[in-house]
Amino acid sequence: MTIISVKDLKKYYQVHQKEPGLRGGVKSFFNRKYFDVKAVDGISFEIEEGELVGFIGPNGAGKTTTLKVLAGLLYPTGGNVQVLGSEPFKREKQFQINISLVMGQKNQLWWDLPAWDSFILNKEIYEIGEQKFKDAVKKLSEMLEVEDILTTPVRKLSLGQRMKCELIAALLHSPKVLFLDEPTIGLDVVAQQSMRDFIKEYNKEFHATIILTSHYMADVKELCQRVIIIDQGRIIYDGLLDKIINKFAPYKVMKVDFEKKVEEGILKKFGTIEKYLGNFVEVRIKKGEVPATATKLLSEFDVADLTIEDPPIEDIIREIFETQK
Repeated sequence: MTIISVKDLKKYYQVHQKEPGLRGGVKSFFNRKYFDVKAVDGISFEIEEGELVGFIGPNGAGKTTTLKVLAGLLYPTGGNVQVLGSEPFKREKQFQINISLVMGQKNQLWWDLPAWDSFILNKEIYEIGEQKFKDAVKKLSEMLEVEDILTTPVRKLSLGQRMKCELIAALLHSPKVLFLDEPTIGLDVVAQQSMRDFIKEYNKEFHATIILTSHYMADVKELCQRVIIIDQGRIIYDGLLDKIINKFAPYKVMKVDFEKKVEEGILKKFGTIEKYLGNFVEVRIKKGEVPATATKLLSEFDVADLTIEDPPIEDIIREIFETQK
C-alpha cells in the first residue's frame, strides 16, 4: 500500500537581493530586486508501507525542505503531496497523530526539565491513554537503554542520551510515518551504531514507514535498501542502493601488492592510479578491461596479492554530486 505519494513537488522561495554598502541598502529600500530559489524543483516518488528509504544529497539539495513539506510544516509552491491519504499542509488531526518528524539539530525536550516531563506533555498533546503511555515509555526506553536517565534534567545528558530521549518523545504516539532528518549528527561512533540498531529494530517491529536523511553513508548502507538521491532540488536517482554501483560506476578498483617496488609511470598504462605506495597500488579500471588487465599484470610482474573490488559507495555518491555541479 502506498503511504507517501509525491508528484511534481515544487517549493520555491523568493529571496531579496541587496547590493553591498549603504548606497545599496538605500537603493534596495526603494527598488527591491527578488529572485527565486528552487529548493525543490518538480520531484516525484512513492513510498510503500513499511519501507525505510534513504533520502540523501549535499547541503542545500532540498532534503529537509521536502521532509518539512511532507510533515505539513511548509506549503508547497506546486505539485501534489499525499501522506496517509491526506494533504499534509491541511494539518488534519488524523494526519498529525500518525506522523512524526525528528530533526537532529532541533530539540523538542524542555532543557531544564527531565525528559519524563516532556513525555507527559506529549501524552496530553496526543491524548495517549495512561496505560498505553506507560507501556510505550517502558518499551522504547528499554530498546534504547535509557531507563535510568529519564528523571535527569535534559541539560545534564550527553548528546547521544538526548537524541535517544528525543526519539522516545517522537514515538510515544506510535506514528505510522517517521521522518528522520540527520538523527545521528554529532554523535560518536558508538552512539551512532546504537541509533541505527534502534531504527532498524523499530522499523521491523512496528512496520513503520521511515524516510531517513543523513550525511553519514554508514547510516544509509546499514539501514536502507532503497535510496533517493536529490541534488539542486531534483531527483537524480531513485532505486536500490546496491544498483548505484552498476549505474554510476562503470569501473572496478584493482588492488595489487607486488613482491618488489614497481615504478608508478610503468603502472599508468593499466588504468587510473588511485593510490601508489611503491610495492602497492590501487588502479581504477573499466569493467570490460578487468580480466585482460589482471592477466597482463600477473604475467609481467611478481605479484604477491591481487584483489578486485567495487568502488566504495561513498566515493560514487561524491562523484555523482560533483558531476551535477
